[in-house]
Amino acid sequence: MTRLFTPRPYQSLIIDHIAAHPRCAIWAGMGLGKTSSTLTALDLLSALEDVFPVLVIAPKRVARSTWPSEVTKWQHLSGLRTSVMVGDPAERRAALRAKAEIYTINYDNLPWLIDELDKAWPFRTIVADEATRLKSFRGSFQVSKNGKTFYRGDGGIRARALGRTAHRTPRFIGLSGTPAPNGLRDLWGQMWFVDAGRRLGRTYGGFEQRWFQTAYDGTVKPLDFAQDEIQSRVRDVCLSLRTKDWLPVQEPNLVPVYVDLPRKARQIYQDMEREMYVRLESGEVEAFGRASADMKCAQIASGALYVDDKATTWEVLHDEKLDALESIAEESAGAPLLVSYNFRHELARILKRFPDARELDEDPKTEADWNAGKIPMLVAHPKSAGHGLNLQDGGHNLVYFGWDWDLEGHEQILERIGPARQLQSGYDRVVNVYYILARRTTDEQRLARHRTKASVQSLLMEATARYGA
Repeated sequence: MTRLFTPRPYQSLIIDHIAAHPRCAIWAGMGLGKTSSTLTALDLLSALEDVFPVLVIAPKRVARSTWPSEVTKWQHLSGLRTSVMVGDPAERRAALRAKAEIYTINYDNLPWLIDELDKAWPFRTIVADEATRLKSFRGSFQVSKNGKTFYRGDGGIRARALGRTAHRTPRFIGLSGTPAPNGLRDLWGQMWFVDAGRRLGRTYGGFEQRWFQTAYDGTVKPLDFAQDEIQSRVRDVCLSLRTKDWLPVQEPNLVPVYVDLPRKARQIYQDMEREMYVRLESGEVEAFGRASADMKCAQIASGALYVDDKATTWEVLHDEKLDALESIAEESAGAPLLVSYNFRHELARILKRFPDARELDEDPKTEADWNAGKIPMLVAHPKSAGHGLNLQDGGHNLVYFGWDWDLEGHEQILERIGPARQLQSGYDRVVNVYYILARRTTDEQRLARHRTKASVQSLLMEATARYGA
């Protein structure tokens, strides 16, 4: 059954911003209705200009279910048809030939679509949902000696493919809740699709030279004035809405749960950290470079270390984190737990320790069973539990068993059951977030780095935030 749509004040801001800016970005937090607002804006604009057909690019789950379900949910959108280009090539071609106003596709299939259409590009609007997937782009339009404009692209395959046609499309809308998950350098690729480099520079190299410096250890850091200048340059086309400014969202209850490595595991950790080499019962393990050593240290902190190059065989070193997870489960008194893991050996060991636990997979029934309260412990990797997935009905307790350096995935899995999602679904309950931390390991360093990155993103969102008239 369709429902009447009455835009809330923050949704009206989104609609007006899209109407006023043919190429723009919407940075809106969880629960602020980016999808329904974007669809409404395009539906209204269609009376004035040709905005259809629309190509929506999104993570697979979102392209397959979220956008089509939003169209069918609202009464004023009932005249719009959707076609989902997800599946094998034959299914995608059939969906592409179907008559529709809105076509959805996942990012991985984007190169296929652009090759399939070649120069016969029919879309009048592109919506990039979770536009941070485009942050790797490193291309530009350049002018040759004879005055002819040509395109040069580099970076990720998907972003590079979209770069071939993005500026042949009159309207472009980038949607994200986390525009700069790993710092200001994430913005250039996303903004190029909005303005072809007019605000932040025609090339990524020029962008870095202007606002960043490389330290002696090879790390790239923003100059003191970079944040203010970059924010000022993008503010006109980027609408930023923070959930906490519009909804009475409670902060999550963060609970650090510390464990100590047993003596033998601590020695192995130190050997890997200092010598980048350890000898185990299963054989020798060597790290080739600091990044590799850090990853192996994270494995040791979680309880096991891969002993082969293909990461299929591991040696268990301790069960401290599993014991901590068991204590959390007991203290939760039967309340469901969403558990985030980093390495496959963590997943295997958790499922072995907890026979009733389930892995979040591609089967829609798993999500449905969790939300129906049939799964006491759902174990998920951030990359499989990210954008567009609704898990708030199943619980409000999250455990980080292991994590990497990426802030975006870290935040996205929290948002699946986070405060905004709980409020959006009518639940008045606190979200508990447990971090199982091995003392004096990279666990603590990674969490500290996440907080630093989050502060950069918070400043960006605050500086570009809109609060209405």
